[in-house]
Amino acid sequence: MGCGKSTVGAALAKRGFRRLDSDQIVRARVLPRVDVQAALVARFGAVVLDKRGGQAARIDRVVLAERIFGSDEDLAWVEKLLHPLVFEEWRRAWSTDPKARWAVEVPLLFEKELENWFDFTLCVACSPEEQLVRLEQRGLPRGLASQRISKQLPLPWKIERADFVLWNEGLPAFLEAQIDRLVERLDSF
Repeated sequence: MGCGKSTVGAALAKRGFRRLDSDQIVRARVLPRVDVQAALVARFGAVVLDKRGGQAARIDRVVLAERIFGSDEDLAWVEKLLHPLVFEEWRRAWSTDPKARWAVEVPLLFEKELENWFDFTLCVACSPEEQLVRLEQRGLPRGLASQRISKQLPLPWKIERADFVLWNEGLPAFLEAQIDRLVERLDSF
């Protein structure tokens, strides 16, 4: 969160990888489902619905995040609801082009022990200070950003577990050069 996995995902897509953004899958394919909305309303109440502009009801992700990141029990419940649906979307996408090179952005890859789903893992990392600054620039208050980060495994642990690590701090050209080197290395396998 805030380290640059989406930036790297987009860069890999430009280099010929098929990209799956798990957060986007949740926003566009999972949360709009009627059964998911009904389950969330049953658990948290209608407060999690956003009815702006007379549109059909949809989940207010900000309100939902405030609810679940304040309670480990609620977070686990939501993950149990959403994750199987995300995995279903992955499988559906992969079946459309099984020979493609896929870049899948998974926010909780190591936390949920999903490494074995993939041929290799990549960690995009930066300093904790830079991570907080980026999240604040996105409009996430520092306290909430720190709370969300605290629900994840420590970054050094992820770096140690990943097959590849990209350091995303400094000029964009530095990250691009690392991505080029990674793709060259992958192409040699």
